[in-house]
Amino acid sequence: MHKVNDLIKLLELELIAGEGGLENTISGVYIGDLLSWVMAHLQAGNIWITIQTHVNILAVALLADASCIIIPEYAEIDSQTIEKANYEGIPLLRSKFSAYQLAIKIKELDLII
Repeated sequence: MHKVNDLIKLLELELIAGEGGLENTISGVYIGDLLSWVMAHLQAGNIWITIQTHVNILAVALLADASCIIIPEYAEIDSQTIEKANYEGIPLLRSKFSAYQLAIKIKELDLII
């Protein structure tokens, strides 16, 4: 199984916060931005790709035990979100790619079993 560290290297992601969770195992991917919907569907170990950048994404990721959060398209991330991700140890990553492009790349690299 792949870990968040692998994901960062293979997808050239920028680590913004949450260094403590780099050994988290990845079990799937979920893409979504409506937090109430994501709360109902995000599963433990999932990579969560979202354009949301406010601090509430950390609560959702913690609730589901997500492996990491990827923010696409170099979106700006709120400083409070970065602080909370560091505190909770949840890897907060950023990418130049869109959510769609990230999903395609993850599939092409066979990162998910």
